[in-house]
Amino acid sequence: MKFKSLRFKQRGAVGVLLLNRPAKRNALSDAMVAELDVFFNALPAGVKAVVMHGAGEHFCAGLDLAELSDRSAAQGVAHSRGWHRTFERIQFGDVPVVAVLHGAVVGGGLELASTAHIRVAESNAFYALPEGQRGIFVGGGASVRVPRLIGAARMADMMFTGRVYSAEEGQATGISTYLVPAGKGLAKGVELAGRIAGNAPATNFALMHALPRIAELGQDAGLLMESLVAGIAQSEPEAKRRMKDFLDKRAAKVKKHG
Repeated sequence: MKFKSLRFKQRGAVGVLLLNRPAKRNALSDAMVAELDVFFNALPAGVKAVVMHGAGEHFCAGLDLAELSDRSAAQGVAHSRGWHRTFERIQFGDVPVVAVLHGAVVGGGLELASTAHIRVAESNAFYALPEGQRGIFVGGGASVRVPRLIGAARMADMMFTGRVYSAEEGQATGISTYLVPAGKGLAKGVELAGRIAGNAPATNFALMHALPRIAELGQDAGLLMESLVAGIAQSEPEAKRRMKDFLDKRAAKVKKHG
């Protein structure tokens, strides 16, 4: 795959996707969003997990404001819905995504990060939603995804007041899943993606597509869906092989990872 705003490398079953506009702090242009859509719609063969990270000093500083033209209300809605379609493709796509966050994770950058299934933050990461101070509102899915991570009240505070969260605060509030020293994020992300790629495909599919929807249901409906997904997953030949390996003591036991 050849892109202008992205770079891709494949490491076995792990794909490493680089946001590559460092001079613009990897701000999301329409062209970059279009390339993300193409990439996640046609993943290279053999890729079972993707690590997404940013070139230079920042993950992504948000929407490229140079492209915020004088749109009509209808054009603004259409533009936002285009971002929604691309970000949905990442969140509910073919493989799990690990986002490695460093430097600015701001505005649209936080929206992009929130589509990932696991977020690894370096200690120099910081988070903000400056749309409130710029007279606009989020349009790339933040109002849906970010409250599921940190709660609606915290997101409102970020937009009302311009509050900036540090990496440590982001870890404590739920933005990131892992917190590592500066410069160690990509290695950690690739390590985690390698573990994820080794899972049974049916399990990864259930975690990406079923679990978020189960969490939105009432208890009775959620438990029924859980039973259906559990029954399907355990009927897969891969699940049967793995269980036999465990019972025959050929599978590794659970142990604490570093």
